[in-house]
This record gives sequence, structure tokens and C-alpha cells, in this order.
Amino acid sequence: MAIRAVNSSSFFSFSTPPLPSALRFSRSAAFHFSSRHRHRFFSLYGSSGGGQIRSFQSIFESVMEELQAMRKRRKRVSATSNMGLLNEELLEDRLVNRSLKKGLLLEFKKDSDRVLLAVAQRPDGKKNWMVSDQNGVASSIKPQQITYIVPGIHNFDEADITDFVQKAQDNMDLSLLEFAWVELLEKNKSVTVEELAEMIFGSAEPIDSYCAHLLLSKDEIYFTVLETKGPRSIYGPRPSEQVEELIRRKLVKEAAEKEFNEFIELLASAKSMPSQDKPPKSSWMDEEKIRSRIEALEAYAIDACTSDEQRKTAGMIFKEMGLAKTASSAVNLLVDIGYFPVHVNLDLLKLGIPTDHSEEIISVAQSLLSNSYDQDEINRKDLTHLKVYAIDVDEADELDDALSATKLQDGRVKVWIHVADPTRYVEPGSIVDREAMRRATSVFLPTATYPMFPEKLAMGGMSLRQGEICNAVTVSVVLHDDGSIAECSVVNSVIKPTYMLTYESASELLHLNLEEEGELRILSEAANLRLNWRRQQGAVDTATLETRVKVSNPESPEPPINIYVENQADPAMRLVSEMMVLCGEAIATFGSRNDIPLPYRGQPQSDINVSEFAHLPEGPVRSFALIKLMRAAEIDFRKPARHGILGIPGYVQFTSPIRRYLDLLAHYQVKAFLRGEHPPFSSGKLEGIGAAVNEKFRAVRKLCSSSLRYWILEYLRRQPKERRYRALVLRFVKDRNAALLLIEVGFQASAWVSIGTQIGDEILVKVEEADPRDDIIYVKEVIKT
Repeated sequence: MAIRAVNSSSFFSFSTPPLPSALRFSRSAAFHFSSRHRHRFFSLYGSSGGGQIRSFQSIFESVMEELQAMRKRRKRVSATSNMGLLNEELLEDRLVNRSLKKGLLLEFKKDSDRVLLAVAQRPDGKKNWMVSDQNGVASSIKPQQITYIVPGIHNFDEADITDFVQKAQDNMDLSLLEFAWVELLEKNKSVTVEELAEMIFGSAEPIDSYCAHLLLSKDEIYFTVLETKGPRSIYGPRPSEQVEELIRRKLVKEAAEKEFNEFIELLASAKSMPSQDKPPKSSWMDEEKIRSRIEALEAYAIDACTSDEQRKTAGMIFKEMGLAKTASSAVNLLVDIGYFPVHVNLDLLKLGIPTDHSEEIISVAQSLLSNSYDQDEINRKDLTHLKVYAIDVDEADELDDALSATKLQDGRVKVWIHVADPTRYVEPGSIVDREAMRRATSVFLPTATYPMFPEKLAMGGMSLRQGEICNAVTVSVVLHDDGSIAECSVVNSVIKPTYMLTYESASELLHLNLEEEGELRILSEAANLRLNWRRQQGAVDTATLETRVKVSNPESPEPPINIYVENQADPAMRLVSEMMVLCGEAIATFGSRNDIPLPYRGQPQSDINVSEFAHLPEGPVRSFALIKLMRAAEIDFRKPARHGILGIPGYVQFTSPIRRYLDLLAHYQVKAFLRGEHPPFSSGKLEGIGAAVNEKFRAVRKLCSSSLRYWILEYLRRQPKERRYRALVLRFVKDRNAALLLIEVGFQASAWVSIGTQIGDEILVKVEEADPRDDIIYVKEVIKT
């Protein structure tokens, strides 16, 4: 066996068998045994290794003697102000710069990420040189790009660069630097690259010098550059304390990298699993490190990163997973690993809408249901003799209003609007009230309902329930023959709802005109009276198509989607909406008469001349044109303001106190007055609360709108491409590009329509493409042949 001991051309041969693996030494290790190390080695193994050990000892001592002789020939380096490592007299000699010549082998920085070996070919201008690199590419380089000139080479063949690089890589052993560092630190010495090569390899031949250069280039722990001149540098050993700290940091970094790589493997594994086998969302939350990285991805997905660290973490994950650094990449990745459902509601996450109540709130709510005292009990008017109709959508869980009606002896109509009384359980400033204020409103999405109050309160004790005795606040109104308000009053009441009707069933009952449901017919008459009166007062009719979507099992990749398109001009919907407006006007009147601060809602009429739109078909087309001209509603907390669009002198939303916090505020104020107490809130206080609540309410309304749009698009995406849809032309955007209303889904889109088509015309269209995630829809007119 031959072992290279001194340099690339000197070999020592053993005729005896090689050392056992436990006793073998590399040529480099041999040079780093101090005398005390040699003594310990031979004391352990010298007596049992026979000729084999003695032969090695002889070689080892010969090599060490040669190395020591070479060192003695060098001038000693004295301590200086720079760590005692540089000798000023020898500095220029040690950093002497080699002039570039044809045939020299050099290393240069190709760009910020690549360093290559090349052979110098010829000058290129005053300072630059043409070189041929290891890839066979010719380049013109600047002197400052050169990082090392390999010594001892004068006419290198560029064809041999690859082999030279490979040999250098084969000789790389970063542990050699530790041995050199120990010795140089003890002697307070510095080294050039060639001196380090002689020290660790016993030679400064080209391959050894380049290996030493590579070792120093890659080193981040043991050595630091003390002085540089061109491509040559002098290196000094770092202090031991600094090395210990760098090693500690390196170990921490390596552990972190290992942990990160394991996380990437976890992502890749989950991504490749079938949908039914992917880990549940909760499993990603168990370990803190995993949770923080998933949260970084989630924050990136919804543009909600709270720190640069989160953005950096997400960026590292994208890089390792081969993904673009975009929000959609984060969304898709979280979907692919099963953390997000396929149809994740990103807007819900972005807005931070709470979807659950805390255990504390739920516990308090349960206590209120069990122990709450009704302070209005003795003042409640018994109205259980009235026939009471509660009319709402079929999936409504929070039932907060119901209706009764009768004809008085003088022929006038009297109606009662019964409104749920949540203040029976909740007081201003209580923990449940503060939570309701924070939420501002219940959230009704196609996939779920998130109530403003805990579910057992909202859908239990507070709601009006068929056949049960329920507490309410009842607004009674007597109408003049023209539909205006003749009398109105507000009382605490007890009612017993008779019917819980959907709009469809209520419309059917109205159509049947059953004698035993005379009260429902009277309500319809009252609604017609009110509508006609409001129109005479300048009310603008904006009845259109309203779409509801119900999605079952939204976590599924393909959940069932049910779409309901309701015409707001439907008799039952007209009835309910007119009674709600009537209640709002009555409360505004009551509040104004009694000087009660309330959220009085008004809306300027914008000088809309309805007659100018008479040529448009009544219904969605005309309503769309009118809505475009309307101004935003305004709230005054001191006195009523005319609501021009509704055509009434004042209006207060009062009929949804379980669902809307501003309605609840109105209840607090009116209920206090009925007890003979001062209202709990001044107009100024109401204004402050109202500003915060309205901001939240607008965000929720935007969420509900975007969620509805998403699921309609998803519904359209699933439909057969050949399906045709009826569409109304609402207006022309530009040239023949028209805004359309797809009647079957109550959805607005745009398309290029044929010449001759007018506003209000009905055409046929097909959906070319629908993408809910990217909010894309392409609609094309179907030309009749």
C-alpha cells in the first residue's frame, strides 16, 4: 500500500499490512501531532504494533523533522498591534502580487454566486484580461474579479482544469483547519495560503496551495483575513472564545436547517397524499416550530404578515418547494397539504371575523338563560291572544320579528310589529354586550352563520319561537286610509307566535286567500297602503332579484350548492319589507316625540325624477338604473332625518336586535324610556359607538357580498358548457358591451351584445369560463339562428 506523505511526487511504501482503521492516519493528520500527542500515541500503541508501528513512527518522525526544518528556515513573525500576527518588515514580501501572464491558472468571481477556475489568455485593454474558464467559456475579467492565482503554474492547459478541480475537491478536509488553527493560535502566527499548504500538506505545490485556498475560502470559524493585496491575503487564527461562539452558532444553524428540511419533507409528503388521507388541520398546530411556519404561510396568503420574519419564513418555504413568491402560491400550498379546504374563504381570514365565541362568553350566556331576571315582567302587555306570523327565509335560525293585524271598528287597519327582546338577557356594558359590540352584526355566509350572540342565546332564549310564550317589544301602529301613521305606541309585551312561515309559503297563503287567514290578508292590505303612500312621498322602488346560496358540507372539494333567486316584489317579501319600514318610521316618531337619542337613519333623495325612468321595465332593470343615482345613507343620533329613498320623515332600524348591534342600541334606549329611566347613552356616546360598529358592519357586508359571488361563480363553473342562461340587459358600459343580469342565478356580468339589442331586452348567454378563486367570469351572447 502506498501513502502520500509529503507532496504530490513523494511516496512512502509499506511492505507490511496496513494499520487497522482505528490507527490509520491521513497525511494531513500526521503533520498536526504535537510532541505531546506523539508521545501519547506511541505510549498507547508503540509496544503492540511491532514492525508496522515502528515503520510508521520512523516515517512520522522523518516527516516532522522535515517540516520543522522548513519552519526554521522561515523568519519568525513577531507580535504587532494587529493581534501580534503581522510582521511589518515581511508584510510586503508575503503579499507580493503576481503579474498576470498567459498560461497562469487563476480563480475569479463570475458573479455573486459563482467562482470559477480559468487560464489567462491575453490582455484585453489596459487592465482587463481574456480568460478561458473550466466550462470552456471565454470571458473578459477585471483585476478585482480575481480571487486567487495558483502558484507554481506557468503554462496550464485549460483542458486540464476540470481534472485539477476534481483533485482539489477530493483533497478537501475542513478538519485540517482546526489542527492548523490550534498550532498557529499557540504560536501567535499568521499564514499565507502557501504557508498553510506547507503546514497541513507538507507542500506548496499548485494542487496543495489551491486546496489550502479553498479551505480558507470556505472557512467561517477558525481564520480571519488580516491583510489583503490584490488576490493575495494573510490569515490569522481567531481567538478561542470567538471560535467557540462561531461553532455554537454553526451547530444551532445546522440544527435549524435540519429541522427546516424535515418540515419541507413533511409538506411534500402531505402534498402527495390523497385528499382523504391528508393530516387534519389541527395536527399542524401541535408543535410550535411547525405551527409558526404554517402561520407564516397563512399570513402570506392573506397579506397579513406581522413581521419581516414571517415574510422571510414564507419566502424560504416557497424557494424550497419550487414555488413563486406569491399569495396564491401560499393558498395553493395550504390547500394541497389539507390545512385549507379547497374553498377556503380568504376574505373571512383577512378580515379576522370571529367564528366562535369564547368559553367564557358561552358560560355567561348559559348562566343568563338559567338565572336571568326580567325587570320588565310586571309591565309587559299580554298579547298572546293575537295571531302572530313570523315570516323569513327557510334556513333562518335567529327569528327576531313577527307580525299581527286587525281591522278596527272604524275600518282603519291596526298592525303590530313584534320584535324580539334581547335586553331581557343583556345589559349595556356587560361582557356579552361588549362581545356583541365587537362583532357588530351576525354574519350570514353561504357556508355558515356566525351569530352576534352565543348560539344558545341568539337561537334559543332571545328568538321568537312558534307556539311558545316569548318576550317582545311590540310596536303598534294604526294607519290612516291613505297609509300614513295615525297612531303609534311601543310596549314591552308577551306574545305566542302562531306561524313560522317561509316567504314561499306566505305567498302561497296570500294567493289562496283563505278566510281563516284573514289577518294575513289584512297585513297584505296594510303593506299595499304603505307602499302607495310612500311612493306619493317620493319613495323610490328598488325591488330587484335577490340571490341566496346555501352550501352544505363546505369542507368538501365539491360541496352541494343550492341557489335561491327571490324577487323582492314578491307579495310576501313586499309585506315583510313594508312592515319593517313602518316599524322604523314608528320608532323614529316615538323617539322624536320623547327626545330619545337614537341612530336615526336618513338618505338624501339626490333629486331623482322617477318619471325619467318610466320607459324602463319595472323591476330589476329600472331598479338598477335608480340605484346607480342614490347617495349613501347618513345617521344622526339626535333627531330624525328624512329618508328620501324610503319616502318617510324618519327611520330607525329596530327589527333585528339579535342580528345587528345598532338595532340593539335602539332597544337599550327605548327600553330605558319605557321604564322611566334615562337612556343609557347620550347622542355623543351613541355616535362614537356607531362609528366603530358601522365600520365593522361594512366589512362584514363586503365579506358577505364576496362570499356570495364566490359561490355563484363556483356554481356556474360546474354547469355544463352548453347551458344557456336568460339575461336582462341593464345598461351599456361601452359601445355594445352591456351589463347583464343572469336571471336564473341573480348574478351580474358583462358581455358584448348584438346590434339592435336595447336596455331591458332579454337575451340568451352562455358562460365561457368561471373561476371563483380569481374572480373571473366570461359570458358570451348566444345568437339566435
